[in-house]
Amino acid sequence: MDGLSQVQARIAEIQARFQPSAAQSTSSSSGDWASVAAQAGLTGTSTTGSSTLATASENAVVSEAQKYIGVPYLWGGTDPAKGLDCSGFTKLVYGNLGIDLPRTSSQQATSGTAVASLADAHPGDLVFFDYDSARPGVDHVGIYVGNGQMIAAPQPGESVKLQSVGNPAVIRRVLPETADPTADSGSSTLAGVPYANLFTSAGSKYGIDPSLLAAVASQESSFNSGAVSPTGAEGLMQFMPSTAQGLGVNPFDPASSVDGAARYLSSLTKQFGSTDLALAAYNAGPGAVSRYGGIPPYTETQNYVSAVTRKAEAYS
Repeated sequence: MDGLSQVQARIAEIQARFQPSAAQSTSSSSGDWASVAAQAGLTGTSTTGSSTLATASENAVVSEAQKYIGVPYLWGGTDPAKGLDCSGFTKLVYGNLGIDLPRTSSQQATSGTAVASLADAHPGDLVFFDYDSARPGVDHVGIYVGNGQMIAAPQPGESVKLQSVGNPAVIRRVLPETADPTADSGSSTLAGVPYANLFTSAGSKYGIDPSLLAAVASQESSFNSGAVSPTGAEGLMQFMPSTAQGLGVNPFDPASSVDGAARYLSSLTKQFGSTDLALAAYNAGPGAVSRYGGIPPYTETQNYVSAVTRKAEAYS
């Protein structure tokens, strides 16, 4: 397991431990977080897995930001072992990539260069908001990841999460225009898609189109690695516990989940002979596809196959 996967696995473990305490008060939640973060070895130091800072690129910023999903909000927080506020989160992410940002969101809003509109925004751009009517100017910041979404530390009682970007008041690009254009070149068609590097790696390993894996993740969990469905499906790729166990997958670890999904879809494609039937089996189970000799006559499954196919085409 590489350094990034190790960090993601630790974050997933922390998220799983922390989620049951989410309904507790802010003070007790902070205590619980400090405890599990300490157990997992999460500290305020760089988590790049090396004493050398990672190369700053659009995909690198998105990947770095994803590591902190699940860290609780803490006003003034700059240490992920304790909690992060919005600008503490952005400063930490960029600091781990060798770019020093000012401490507050209002100061960060003067960094880099202006981006005219969301239509012109790139993954890794900083998006700023004016939510406090009692105080003029910027008071919130997040990291744009593409597809109308950002990762941010929202407010007390919540955690760093992937969410809709809405309508930012200011957008700034702090990455140099000469940032490595070849970084994650294999996932260029997935630029800005969360976990693009994982989809590309697993797709290459098992012969599955990375765009299809991204589409499945989008349809299943909206790229939420901590998602749990009403029926009990878990993680980024929404494995039922029994399926995850059979595949040896940790559904809350994005790297493990994507790898397992690619391996499973590869097996289903070989078993049924087509991508559509593999997707139907992923949704309804291989038994249902075998029983009906094709896509089962379930509205949910038929809509699922169509939706994933459309999204995969859009990502290609």
